[in-house]
Amino acid sequence: MNSHPWDRFLTENDKAHLSASKHVPIGFGEHPALLLIDIYRGVMGDEPQELMEGIKTWPGHTGMNGWNAIPHVQRLLAAARETGIPVIHASGNPGIPHWSDRRDALRGRPTDPEIIARNKRRFDIITEVEPIDGEIVVRKSAPSAFFGTILSAHLTYIGVDTVIVGGESTSGCVRASVVDGCAHRNRMVVAEECVWDRHESSHAMNLFDMNQKYADVLSTDEIIEWLGEWKAKQSTRELAGAAR
Repeated sequence: MNSHPWDRFLTENDKAHLSASKHVPIGFGEHPALLLIDIYRGVMGDEPQELMEGIKTWPGHTGMNGWNAIPHVQRLLAAARETGIPVIHASGNPGIPHWSDRRDALRGRPTDPEIIARNKRRFDIITEVEPIDGEIVVRKSAPSAFFGTILSAHLTYIGVDTVIVGGESTSGCVRASVVDGCAHRNRMVVAEECVWDRHESSHAMNLFDMNQKYADVLSTDEIIEWLGEWKAKQSTRELAGAAR
């Protein structure tokens, strides 16, 4: 049996309930897309740093949990591009007050010019996973990439029924987007190694909760394997259509 990050946090009663319940995966649909959520400078910083060091410069830093996930995100992103599925990036909207700005204001607004200049870059997607031509960027001012944005309408327009998710944070914007995506009747798939959080317990139990209710939490390898199979099927269909 494959282990999951949430296993060590489950109580004996939790395990008994899971054993008595039959968990049924949601499964993939026919038309997938990749959604990368909030992989921007404000949570990554300008270089890999441990959490307690990173927050000295970037208060929203996610530490090495984020940087350790980036190679997995890059693998998934490369597979999505190779397969030819739509890739969508979600980041904050610098022109609209962010949902966390009220709490930040209580800490005191910065007056240091260096901090002010740095904050102007906080929603810039990091170069390691930056969008390429043809990939859209959804600008959001709430935790969910669906709330107040064109994302749901765009997915409907291009015929997507399955949304593969990576990014951060597992307990925050990833979970909010997964719940909203499920509410919009998309099949939601979370790439386990491609999402992260500042806190281990929050990461683990939110993955567990999403897997139980709103999404399939799968390994990056499993998703990449499925994308390869999906591409092969598409090629077969195209050849069959050309032969008619």
